[in-house]
Amino acid sequence: MPRAGITADRLVTAAVELADEAGFENVTLSALARRFGVKDASLYSHVKNLHDLRTRMALRAGGELIDRIAAAVAGRAGKDALAAFAGAYRAYALEHPGRYAATQIRIDQSLLADSPALRRTAEITYGMLRAYGLDEPDLTDAVRLLRATFHGYCVLEAGGGFGAPRDVDQSWNRAVDALHTALTHWPREENDHLHE
Repeated sequence: MPRAGITADRLVTAAVELADEAGFENVTLSALARRFGVKDASLYSHVKNLHDLRTRMALRAGGELIDRIAAAVAGRAGKDALAAFAGAYRAYALEHPGRYAATQIRIDQSLLADSPALRRTAEITYGMLRAYGLDEPDLTDAVRLLRATFHGYCVLEAGGGFGAPRDVDQSWNRAVDALHTALTHWPREENDHLHE
């Protein structure tokens, strides 16, 4: 591929593809330079450094993930929306392990405000949870519970961590049922009762 054909966008595309093939941790500027048939230094006119590249990968993958989730939850509410959200999340994580790993890195707070994908993620996630009657700080706590559950399950499943004969899809469905029950009967803090 000629050097003139390299753009930041094409570099990020190659990086997320490499992440899915070889693992997120194996995405380096050297590996990408080899893919493009150029010297490492040629890439620095498109990205500042590896951290910049990985941030761009995280934003790209996060956008892809929320697009999939948004399509799944459209027109749904309550348990149906939760199950659709969970299913789309899990499918993306299992189909695109490197991209999914990119979504888990910590991104500089200054970049978060400028990211339409991250704003959309918050809008869709918090919108789904508001249907359960949650407000802050319960919304943030519920988001953390969902993220921890979905992420933990997907990482364990991808790594072959579930050895029991029980079907993993059945366990996943029961976990979503349990989350729905938890969200429906969300425990209120003692201080909440003082303001009622």
